[in-house]
Amino acid sequence: MGSSLMEKSSFLAASSSSTTRLVLNRQGNRSFLPLEGRRVQVVIRRGVKSTTPVAAISEDLDLVKVVPEKAVKFKVRAVVTVRNKNKEDFKETLVKHLDAFTDKIGRNVVLELVSTDFDPKTKAPKKSKEAVLKDWSKKSNLKTERVNYTAEFVVDSNFGIPGAITVANKHQQEFFLESITIEGFACGPVHFPCNSWVQSKKDHPGKRVFFTNQPYLPHETPEGLKALREKELRELRGDGEGERKLSDRVYDFDVYNDLGNPDKGIDFARPKLGGDKIPYPRRCRTGRPPSDTDMNSESRVEKPLPMYVPRDEQFEESKMNAFSTGRLKGVLHNLIPSLMASISANNKDFKGFSDIDSLYSEGLLLKLGLHDEIMNKITLPKAVSKLQEGGLLKYDLPKIVSKDKYAWLRDDEFARQAIAGINPVSIERLQVFPPVSKLDPEIYGPQESALKDEHIVGQLNGMTVQEALDASKLYIIDYHDVYLPFIDQINALDGRKSYATRTVYFLTDAGTLKPVAIELSLPPSSPRPKRVVTPPVDATTYWTWQLAKAHVCSNDAGVHQLVNHWLRTHATMEPFILAAHRQMSAMHPIFKLLDPHMRYTLEINALARQSLISVDGVIESCFTPGRYCMEISASAYKSSWRFDKENLPADLIRRGMAVPDPTQPHGLKLMIEDYPYAADGLMIWAAIENWVRNYVNHYYPDSGQVCNDKELQAWYAESINVGHADLRHADWWPTLATPEDLCSILTTIIWLASAQHAALNFGQYPYGGYVPNRPPLMRRLIPDENDPEYSVFLSDPQKYFFCALPSLLQATKFMAVVDTLSTHSPDEEYLGERNHQSIWSGDAEVIEGFYEFSAEIRRVEKEIDKRNSDPRLRNRCGAGVLPYELLAPSSEPGVTCRGVPNSVSI
Repeated sequence: MGSSLMEKSSFLAASSSSTTRLVLNRQGNRSFLPLEGRRVQVVIRRGVKSTTPVAAISEDLDLVKVVPEKAVKFKVRAVVTVRNKNKEDFKETLVKHLDAFTDKIGRNVVLELVSTDFDPKTKAPKKSKEAVLKDWSKKSNLKTERVNYTAEFVVDSNFGIPGAITVANKHQQEFFLESITIEGFACGPVHFPCNSWVQSKKDHPGKRVFFTNQPYLPHETPEGLKALREKELRELRGDGEGERKLSDRVYDFDVYNDLGNPDKGIDFARPKLGGDKIPYPRRCRTGRPPSDTDMNSESRVEKPLPMYVPRDEQFEESKMNAFSTGRLKGVLHNLIPSLMASISANNKDFKGFSDIDSLYSEGLLLKLGLHDEIMNKITLPKAVSKLQEGGLLKYDLPKIVSKDKYAWLRDDEFARQAIAGINPVSIERLQVFPPVSKLDPEIYGPQESALKDEHIVGQLNGMTVQEALDASKLYIIDYHDVYLPFIDQINALDGRKSYATRTVYFLTDAGTLKPVAIELSLPPSSPRPKRVVTPPVDATTYWTWQLAKAHVCSNDAGVHQLVNHWLRTHATMEPFILAAHRQMSAMHPIFKLLDPHMRYTLEINALARQSLISVDGVIESCFTPGRYCMEISASAYKSSWRFDKENLPADLIRRGMAVPDPTQPHGLKLMIEDYPYAADGLMIWAAIENWVRNYVNHYYPDSGQVCNDKELQAWYAESINVGHADLRHADWWPTLATPEDLCSILTTIIWLASAQHAALNFGQYPYGGYVPNRPPLMRRLIPDENDPEYSVFLSDPQKYFFCALPSLLQATKFMAVVDTLSTHSPDEEYLGERNHQSIWSGDAEVIEGFYEFSAEIRRVEKEIDKRNSDPRLRNRCGAGVLPYELLAPSSEPGVTCRGVPNSVSI
């Protein structure tokens, strides 16, 4: 047994000149003993002593035991992988050279191994001698992405198994430590997946600690690692005081009090989100001082200055480059329309479809003959000058118009996008007609809808309304209660006009939907509070119907972005991520499971607070609700968000889109059989659930293990009681008492971070990049006969339609942003993949289970491809119909309208 284990380490075999024998003690700890040329005392039962290495089998011990006279020392080697930056600024290059020089004189990177064993004499973990990284100065100029350094440790033969390694960086500059592998122990190579920035001791005097890939539940933690495990978590929590430095690794909670900028004036103030007044999830605390004019508002950090997130949460270089390029495209696309608007007031609106088409064919400047004039007048950054030659002044043709230029005008496409577009999670089965509001009638008027049987009965294929309801043929997207409380405020904004809409659909025998009525509601004080528009019968009603659909799409774009996308996958996930880092050790098996699904989320959320959801940010600028956007998001959090309904099966049942049916795959019967989001999503949900269940059962064979896991319970309790403090008393929070509870909670989190986010995010440019298809903002209400604008509408309905859509500046700004948000970066990790694929866990059974999960995800992808080629599935296959690929797991970099990353990373 000893020799077979020794053969696992090539380093030891090559470096040891003496015979080495494996010693196993009762606890199974393994050590190497070089024996040749040393005096060894062997104890046998009869008390015979000998200087020759012999052995006897003890009556009460099943193992041969060789006892050395005293512990001997031997060497092991570390291979340390450091990731280089591809691009360095002048200061970084200078400091790098300085570090290479000072490394030679002892200001180097120092490592120390920590054993899983506890030394009873020193009352501390056993440690190796310190070792330094070799050849840092020689390899400092290597231009490769990764550089491997080595270090040699001297350890005692009774050291045991390494469980941790400490790293002290005596250089001036941080470096990115990817992994460490120790070779030379009997157990074979010992892996430390690090993936972390190691700060200079001048910034962070303490040593960094990294644990091996071996997972341990808290009560299983080896004696030698217990204190380190607790110390590391204390440091990650911080003390809740002071302003955070960019190099810190502290995870803490705060309210959203940094979206406004009251120092610029009252119009730039925004309410605090989070607390009794406006409940909201918590975000990562930065500790910045308050603004000068409002003690309850945190001072702003404007771009390009960075927002604090813990250092390891910041984008890695390739991700940041991809994001920055997207931002640069945004600068170009925003700069040019701004100039155009200032040159001529006539350029502020689209005049017709040709103006929109030219954004993709000619580019913004070329079509107006302004290219040379503007380029000569303005000094653009060098990078911009290079990039403009690559066609960045032109937008890529969005997928929605790539197959059929006029598909978006058709009612069937308008309806298809309700179940196969970028917001397929708002549609519900209509179970009561007319629909009824839940708003207070004293404030918002009668709860009854203006929709009547006569509006829709002629379009139900000979059915009565009740028959259509009973046959599950009627569906609705109802934004009445979401928007109506805010309509007066929105419509008082300059250049913003909105209704609270309801849209009713009929399910045809072909399995497709058709819209049969749209209800447009205004506050009860309006001259015409409710209006119903039905499909057109003549030229006038055709344009009225197109405007009504545009208002529905504007409502939909707002709810999609503010509620279903931002709130449900970005904001509500952040507390679970913060609590995971604060309460669960990197050694915890559940932390290891969740780790890839938390990547980059804190950083993208911080960037959103800085430039997307903040005052005058892209969301306020480009969406109809303007300054009230985030209050609509908070209203939805208070009234309708429930963690227990966020898993896919529960959400489908809640919306009436499925009913439990044990005879069906996944235990559900879909009410619309060809509902692409649900049909594909259930396959991914089942794959995640199966993987998580096997993983959880591996570590938690019974409920006692779950209840007694103090780190796990602390994570879940803090996620709710601190991260979702405003809803902590809700009775719908799932309990965490059994392995099945844990499986359900984890599957929901992984589903939201991966597939749900992908379904809602990566189609934004392919569908929304053609603004008439999904205008995010509307500027005109629909005129009726008594309005002064009605004559303008009648004389040139197309011109009125384009005046109602976003302006050229608003549209191009929105397009630039959703282009960036729809882009996969080159370093994306997709579902079924993960960093250090074969060594992220030291548990071989778990690694095997993960490979099975990966294989299942590949099978799902093949099935999705097959469905997209099935002519019977008319919501995803047909002339001019886009395939539904938003849940196809893999993708190339760029805007692909497919791909399911592991985490909310953009």
